[in-house]
Amino acid sequence: MTTTGTIDRPLTHDPKDQAPMKPSNSEPAGSATPDFTTTGANDSRQNRTREMQLIQEALARAHMHERQRAAEAERQAIRLVTARRMQRRAERASLRARRALAMAVMQ
Repeated sequence: MTTTGTIDRPLTHDPKDQAPMKPSNSEPAGSATPDFTTTGANDSRQNRTREMQLIQEALARAHMHERQRAAEAERQAIRLVTARRMQRRAERASLRARRALAMAVMQ
């Protein structure tokens, strides 16, 4: 494209594709006229604020995901401990039944 953009209306909003800012030849050095408008700065500040809020939300989401994973792992560990305890109890009951059967057969 041969059309040049202005600061208020750039050709592209991507900072990498924008032309670098150069001092104007028509203005004397150190003039009191402003070089830029603050609307772009406010927009970028709003975008940054939005991005910062999204970062906080992503961190909170990741934190909650990690806590849910830890809670699920703890529940699984508790289920495993309970299953092993019930297995030992069943094995002891089986041994008692065997002994009782052996005692009954021997008499």
